[in-house]
Amino acid sequence: MVFTTSAQIHGRKLVELLGSWHGSDRPSSQLLAAAVRHLVLDGRLPPGTRLPAERELAESLGVSRTLIARTLDRLREEGFAASRRGAGSWIGLPDSERGNEAHGGWFPPEDAEVLNLAQATPSAPPELCAAVDRARLRLAEQLPGHGYQPHGLPVLRERLAERFTRRGLPTTPEQILVTNGAQHAFALVLRMLVSPGERVLVEHPTYPNALEALRGINAMPVAVPMVEHGWDLELLTANLRQTSPRLAYLIPDFHNPTGIRLPAEGRERLARALARTCTNAVVDETLVDIDLTGERPPPPMAALTDRVITIGSASKSFWGGLRLGWIRASEEFVQRMVVGRAALDLGSAVFEQLVLAELLADADEVLARRCAEAVERRQCLVDALHEHLPNWRFRIPDGGLALWCDIGAPVSSRLAVAAEQHGVRVAPGARFSVNGSLENWIRLPYTLPGDQLVEAIRRLAAAATAVPGGGPTVLTAPIA
Repeated sequence: MVFTTSAQIHGRKLVELLGSWHGSDRPSSQLLAAAVRHLVLDGRLPPGTRLPAERELAESLGVSRTLIARTLDRLREEGFAASRRGAGSWIGLPDSERGNEAHGGWFPPEDAEVLNLAQATPSAPPELCAAVDRARLRLAEQLPGHGYQPHGLPVLRERLAERFTRRGLPTTPEQILVTNGAQHAFALVLRMLVSPGERVLVEHPTYPNALEALRGINAMPVAVPMVEHGWDLELLTANLRQTSPRLAYLIPDFHNPTGIRLPAEGRERLARALARTCTNAVVDETLVDIDLTGERPPPPMAALTDRVITIGSASKSFWGGLRLGWIRASEEFVQRMVVGRAALDLGSAVFEQLVLAELLADADEVLARRCAEAVERRQCLVDALHEHLPNWRFRIPDGGLALWCDIGAPVSSRLAVAAEQHGVRVAPGARFSVNGSLENWIRLPYTLPGDQLVEAIRRLAAAATAVPGGGPTVLTAPIA
């Protein structure tokens, strides 16, 4: 894969990103290559970034040019760097099928030896195949038409509208826009409402790809810290008032990554704050169906204020491979979105929409099984952590698909590098941070089968003892 070189990173900045890349160990090309590879997979060193010259990099890191040359050789062999005489070196990504399997980063590895805890995405439910068969029969009805559906198929919009209405948010099909996932939905809203340089309020931590979308339009994130039990609504309200953000991006339903749900009283306070400050909010409901409490859910945020644009996705409830999401907003806003969408795409795939419509017809049964499976796997992960990493702290989440763990030391990025070498892939806390902080935290999904979760945590515990500057005294010692 060829990337157009864009920004150049200077030696000083790369040193800052690398941090204590070799810890107390002797610097080596193997350790440096692993640290650079992790920055690429973590999204902090984008493909196409031009690297400093060997001399500058050696001086900045305080190592020999020979070590730098060997490091670049390793990265080129793995597909993480490319060079051309007279043009220098730049960051790349493996483009072969084998390379993608070995270094998939945020993509699920197909290599059975690598256990992926970097993605909180479940496999397809058993009902999917039957839904595909039923959708095939309905596909013939669509074939005489042109196939372009910028709003989305009517049958899918009707079923999505019905689900919102059943949750206490009266909705018509005209208020639904089908998208290519929730990330696509958020990008469309950003393109419509936010200009470069404008502020967007976000929770901290928050969903990493939402931050990437903000960076993509050069918006300025305003981070409001989450507290132990969820949202500091007083602080959030103060930030809305003082910073006057153009938009807020919020995840009140099983927040990613903490798994906390904002209760009804908190939603009412938040709705009043949005109304008082005239702030529009994108509420991400991607995880709303993964409710593991068995309790009556609070009302949707959009039922409390017309300042909310709701986005959702089929990826967590059903399957990421469908690549479908939606926007729920006013009819007028949806019409504006359809007009603006034409600059990016002309609609979502018809067959996948038919499949999702069939799944929604049996959604209650599918989701009941999905949630029961999540409860079982959540307990399996909790038990494995208690056995292998007993001093990590976490709150058992109300829903969603991951634990947010305090590992007791600011080393989660280094732990992620070590874990990769032990055959398990994890997402460090910095990935969920606006500014690269949260190094005391790591997200651990419970989407793999139980036996794989146990093995992944066993490997992670082994990696924790190998972290440079870490070991038992840092990662496994009792936390006060």
